[in-house]
Amino acid sequence: MPLNKSLLWFRRDLRAFDHAALHQALRQSKSVYCVFVYDTAILADLPRQDRRVEFIHACVAELAAELRQLGGALIVLHADAAAAIPRLAAELGVDAVFANQDYEPAAIARDAAVARALAADARLWLSFKDQVVFDKSEVLSLSERPFSVYTPYKNAWLKKMHAEPACTAPLDVEPYAASFAAPATPGCLPTLAELGFEETNLRQLAIPTGMSGAAKLWEDFLPRIANYQRARDFPALKGPSYLSLHLRFGTLSVRHLVRSVNELIERGGGGDGAAVWLAELIWREFYAMIIFHHPHVAERAFKPAYERIEWHAGPDADAAFAAWCAGRTGYPLVDAAMAQLNQTGYMHNRLRMVTACFLIKDLGLDWRRGERYFALRLNDFDLASNNGGWQWAASSGCDAQPYFRIFNPITQSEKFDADGRFIRRYLPQLAALDKRDIHAPWLLPPMLLEQKGIRLGRDYPEPIVQHDVARKETLARYAVVKV
Repeated sequence: MPLNKSLLWFRRDLRAFDHAALHQALRQSKSVYCVFVYDTAILADLPRQDRRVEFIHACVAELAAELRQLGGALIVLHADAAAAIPRLAAELGVDAVFANQDYEPAAIARDAAVARALAADARLWLSFKDQVVFDKSEVLSLSERPFSVYTPYKNAWLKKMHAEPACTAPLDVEPYAASFAAPATPGCLPTLAELGFEETNLRQLAIPTGMSGAAKLWEDFLPRIANYQRARDFPALKGPSYLSLHLRFGTLSVRHLVRSVNELIERGGGGDGAAVWLAELIWREFYAMIIFHHPHVAERAFKPAYERIEWHAGPDADAAFAAWCAGRTGYPLVDAAMAQLNQTGYMHNRLRMVTACFLIKDLGLDWRRGERYFALRLNDFDLASNNGGWQWAASSGCDAQPYFRIFNPITQSEKFDADGRFIRRYLPQLAALDKRDIHAPWLLPPMLLEQKGIRLGRDYPEPIVQHDVARKETLARYAVVKV
């Protein structure tokens, strides 16, 4: 028996197509209202200029327009979502609230509170899988336990996907659009200023927003996907898909991406790159599964032994951290990467590994400091993936980089930005250096640097740490995990 009236709550799924909860709400209900909440519990700690809020603001506007085209409307609130959703459900007199599942600890607690409030009012809470193909305990080991190593997880994931082709089938919305309820007087969308935020450089960066922006990026990447494996590690090349921000806020469907790439592979297309890119999507699901089953990783090391490490602390450590944040370490690739992050909110994946390893194993700082900085600055910040990446670099996570494998920032620079193109883009003060010298300018005689118009300490900092010395200190620091 169909529900009479329902409420669909958009969260990190800002699209009106192939949307699990919206599909189910429209199928199961005679009338469906839609809402998005600018959650004050989340927004309160953000700076007034935050690209993510501006990105969401643009996505919500496009979503509202798309819903109007389909015959519906979007209610937009600026409130504490945990209280606002039950209150709105009561005002509308709905029988159920539909939403897509979230796997982060704080979101799980929030949704549990909403579900309790709804149940107390005799209303249903119905949630669905949407941001991943397989979630929670759908991919388990032969002993029915969650995986803690990526490769066997990936193999089991791929086997399950091929055995269950319906897992990537589209969940259409348009055939059920007659069930949309349009509020009699849909309110105006709040401005950024009304939300307490200011414009950023999002437009100047030409970051595509909304469903249309995600579609354009996907169309642009498909002809390049065959070369992904070869190009993905070089920050000066157009190698990545640049879809991580859209995956984070659900402006495109991961089911559609996986289905499309798998079909491409089965047709013999996509070269080596398509399978490698699909494996990156699986990494995303691996980390989502980890944080669901091991929520302690949001605060502590996945491997308890790594909590025994004594990180560098005190005024000198704080100064080193400030230099890392500002891109003033004296190591050009690290500093260029941090400049990219600070100026654009994006950082190339290879550089995320390089900068994280430098913070942890060259500066000897607690990985959580870097994780929090990335959480503040990254446009595509996702708790599970960000945490997984930082714990990988710290060697404290599941299937992490071995503690004794320490990236050399100079050789990483020489290998992945051999011509110095990326460094010159973000550190123009070093542009006059040739490709041999730009990776370690302090090794040049001061007279030659002066001839290039560069003085270390004035135009560019001296290295704040010696890598060879730091490497030995790190190995000593990590020795406690072997005890």
